[in-house]
Amino acid sequence: MARIGVFVCHCGENIARTVDCARVVEELKSHPGVVHSEDYKYMCSDPGQALVRKAIEENDLTGVVVCACSPHMHEKTFRGAAAKAGLNPFLCEMANIREHCSWIHEDRGEATDKAIDIGRTIIEKVKHNVPLETIRIPVTKRALVIGGGIAGIQAALDIADGGAEVVLVEKESSIGGHMSQLSETFPTLDCSQCILTPRMVEVLQHPRIKLHSYSELESLEGYIGNFKATIRKKARSVDEDLCNGCGDCQAACPSRKIPSEFDAGIGKRSAIYVPFPQAVPNIPVLDRVNCTRFKAKRKGIEKDVCGKCQEACLKGAIDYEQEDSFVTEDVGAVVVATGFQLYSIGRDQPAGLKGYGEYGYGDVPDVIDGMQFERLASASGPTGGEILRPSDGKPPKTVVFVQCVGSRDPEKGIPYCSKICCMYTAKHTMLYKHKVHDGKAIVFYMDIRAGGKGYDEFTRRAIEDDGAQYVRGRVSRIYRDGDVVKVWGFDTLSGEQVVVDADMVVLATAMRPQPGIAELAQKLSISYDEHGFINEAHPKLRPVETNTAGVFIAGACQAPRDIPESVAMASATAAKVLGLFSADELEREPTVALVNEQTCIGCFSCEQVCPYGAIEHVDVCDVEGHVCGVVARVNPGVCQGCGTCVAVCPSKSVELQGFTDEQIYAEINALGSW
Repeated sequence: MARIGVFVCHCGENIARTVDCARVVEELKSHPGVVHSEDYKYMCSDPGQALVRKAIEENDLTGVVVCACSPHMHEKTFRGAAAKAGLNPFLCEMANIREHCSWIHEDRGEATDKAIDIGRTIIEKVKHNVPLETIRIPVTKRALVIGGGIAGIQAALDIADGGAEVVLVEKESSIGGHMSQLSETFPTLDCSQCILTPRMVEVLQHPRIKLHSYSELESLEGYIGNFKATIRKKARSVDEDLCNGCGDCQAACPSRKIPSEFDAGIGKRSAIYVPFPQAVPNIPVLDRVNCTRFKAKRKGIEKDVCGKCQEACLKGAIDYEQEDSFVTEDVGAVVVATGFQLYSIGRDQPAGLKGYGEYGYGDVPDVIDGMQFERLASASGPTGGEILRPSDGKPPKTVVFVQCVGSRDPEKGIPYCSKICCMYTAKHTMLYKHKVHDGKAIVFYMDIRAGGKGYDEFTRRAIEDDGAQYVRGRVSRIYRDGDVVKVWGFDTLSGEQVVVDADMVVLATAMRPQPGIAELAQKLSISYDEHGFINEAHPKLRPVETNTAGVFIAGACQAPRDIPESVAMASATAAKVLGLFSADELEREPTVALVNEQTCIGCFSCEQVCPYGAIEHVDVCDVEGHVCGVVARVNPGVCQGCGTCVAVCPSKSVELQGFTDEQIYAEINALGSW
């Protein structure tokens, strides 16, 4: 016979302001099967949990219903309290009378009646709950980190220093990400390379880190603690085991005027190259698209094709016939740290985005973006750190910096703030004034967002100490007029139109997710938002986890992030991974799908809709051991309990433990019978 205990939480005033908690207690006390009912101001607090434990022990409860907030918040808390009192934790349920009731109603009487009804439905559900046991899964104590920027580097080092092995996959030929392209970093103006390159070398030399550069994740199979990752190692046309990074091949290459991606297109590289001198690993890649030899072969020319790099290589490392290869790695957790790309300013835009053709980018050579300015200011850049106009190589005397190009602009398709632009624009004005002492820096801004330690002081320093002139307003048009670049804007403070004759214009472009994020998310069975940033499991309580157990996120793949935030997120992710690896076995909640193999007809409709690949094929044998059919079985380690398979099964052979048809019908009948 059911002996249910009901506990109603005031949630401070979140619930009690709208719901009469005392009346809820009294009404539910008379519900069949309820033997104990009480309320408390903060049921999730230690005294509140003590009330639950005490009631279980004194009243010999067979089930517990906590009328409070969302189960996402505190279901684990109350199930833990029930377990401490000797009750199976899966006989404890939460009735959500906050998000589903008090927060969405104004009439106190109606809200109270609804709270009572919600409580009754969960009481009836608990009557049909059965004790469940947690699922135990063995753990492979090895992590896969996707992305070798600062977030991926930090996560890999922290995990490896914690004693676990790491497989780091980077799609470019070198790790370092966008941070390696920067000249200096805000708010301290540290040399980016000085603080990053030692960490890059540490990754390469760490005994517990295996680096796959110029590689991409091809597929991921398995489940938390037991993933199998297939990695595509793209053909470099260079044997990594033979190459010693001498650079002779690059010096011999005749194709030396290819725009450098690392220098944001303003510098040049050869067809066989390393992106920058401090690259890790220091092994070149042959660009087959721009290589003279491969161009000739595509035209059908086989004789006298270029082979200069192969001739110059004394180690014999150049291999023109090399093809992509695949390696398989067993891992227990995955960290996604794929970083960001900058908004493309030109007219050719992805679906849903509009360019800024009115700003002249691509047509006016002296209109550049923020990353191009970084490369001009960098000592390792194409100008050796001198800030020179691309059009004539002269120092610009007036530079206009335009903020929010793409960001906070729903008309152009990106409504969000990119967070870092205000800060790096202030940094750019300082770098400019430090190198062109008599120069004039003018910043067009919407407002200044400097939310970080020392950030506001940094922007004030740009204005007060370095003399940057900030104009509050938007720019409507930028075009070439003789030797100057005309910038038309509007000062919203003075209410006047502003026209500036500039020598150079720097556009602070929006931060966007990396291309291909949708395909990667599908491989990992994780979700992403409308902008392409990867979704976290919960913005407050699980900010570095995803809804797929064992897959974590770090850095700007989740949302616009600066370097300190990315590093902090990466370390948080590493802590989560090491916590996952702290035991030899994992415990998972048993709220997973279960197939009745006696009634399964083997149609595998469940397999077609399962987003996690949890459905397995199992042979059915007759009494003599001969295979006579195939039925479905759910892998409990992979299943995430979404219930999609339950909905499509034509023979009603699949049920979700904890949410069976019997339990759902009991909830519905509870509403109809009162």
